[in-house]
Amino acid sequence: MLSKPKETPGAQTMRRALQVLRVLGNHHEEGCSVNEVMAATGLERSTTHRLLTCLVEEHFADRDALTRRYRLGLDAMRLGFASLTRAPLVASYEAKVQRLARLSEDTVFLLARQGDYTVCLKREDGAFPVKIFSTRVGDIRPLGIGVGGMAMLAASPDEDIARIRQQHAPAFEAAGLSADRLDKMVARTRRSGYAELLDTVTEGVAGVGAVIPDPSGVPFAAISIAAIKPRMTPARRAELGALLIKTLAEE
Repeated sequence: MLSKPKETPGAQTMRRALQVLRVLGNHHEEGCSVNEVMAATGLERSTTHRLLTCLVEEHFADRDALTRRYRLGLDAMRLGFASLTRAPLVASYEAKVQRLARLSEDTVFLLARQGDYTVCLKREDGAFPVKIFSTRVGDIRPLGIGVGGMAMLAASPDEDIARIRQQHAPAFEAAGLSADRLDKMVARTRRSGYAELLDTVTEGVAGVGAVIPDPSGVPFAAISIAAIKPRMTPARRAELGALLIKTLAEE
């Protein structure tokens, strides 16, 4: 019978903080109350509150001011991104990203979902001389801000969309995405199978994006194509949207 590995002396606080982070990661979508973290970890209220407060201060956790529930913070997302850059996702879709950049001659992005956010894992510049620098590898944005994120948001259940819109209302307002405009974009994306955005992240930039198909139905990643707005006429957006859907459906 294998014995339990000996615990490192003097690391109890770190071990408890990691316990809390695991709980937040397992319940990131809906968030956790202090009582729920206590129940999951067996920690006392004062210890739980102290650890959560420290994690929020260090941006490894985030506390919703309205619901008082805790989720993973941006620095936890960045740690996840550091591992994702070497994950099979990039290796699996690198050839398609490069092919789309060659065919479109524009900038192509591979994005993954992490909770309520998207993180850019890869970008590939096409031959067109004007490059798009509004998104770089490692950039993190709320789901729906950016055309790849919009594609993933539209593929999510309605209750998730409403929660994310409320949770990140300032970011949506800053991008000019009112509740009414967001609803129309989600409906249009669901009808066509790809998202279109103009002048949201950066003025003068337009793009199309589509979700990478997954048997589970969970929108975990997307690929988008972006270019300067004069180049992205409605007809060309439709052409690139169809190209995205076709390319992503290929084995």
